Amino acid sequence: MILEELFAGRPINIKQVMENLTRVAAELGLPYGKREKTYNSRLAQELGKLAEKNGMGDLYHMAAFRSYFADGLNIGLDSTLMQLGTSLGLAADDVRNALEKRAFKDAVDEDWNRSYQMGVTAVPTFVLNGMSLVGAQPYEKLVQLMETNGVKKRL
Repeated sequence: MILEELFAGRPINIKQVMENLTRVAAELGLPYGKREKTYNSRLAQELGKLAEKNGMGDLYHMAAFRSYFADGLNIGLDSTLMQLGTSLGLAADDVRNALEKRAFKDAVDEDWNRSYQMGVTAVPTFVLNGMSLVGAQPYEKLVQLMETNGVKKRL
């Protein structure tokens, strides 16, 4: 689905949003490409649970981020996710089973339900002790959230 279809009827300036995302990604050193479409990430989230179970959660999530936001790949396709998972060292049979049998569906459902109960309406959302920040935030804002909640900065 193209972004204009996704946000049809909403007062959102897609060009401005994309320019802002590109700027923030550059400031944070994150890979980000020209994105014109959106894809259902549900299966990618489920595969992420397999990666987490195998101690590869951070590696997987960065690779999925790059695939989606920088390379524009359709992370809703089994073929894309098979390649992504196995390229990180996950066993092909485990990836296939996770996707075909929806082995982590319930775990992702629980995440979605928890997010709904917490009032999360966008990603990313950072929540700490009932306070939240929505959207990509500068480092200083995240530090402020933590310090406001008694977490000391360690650097």
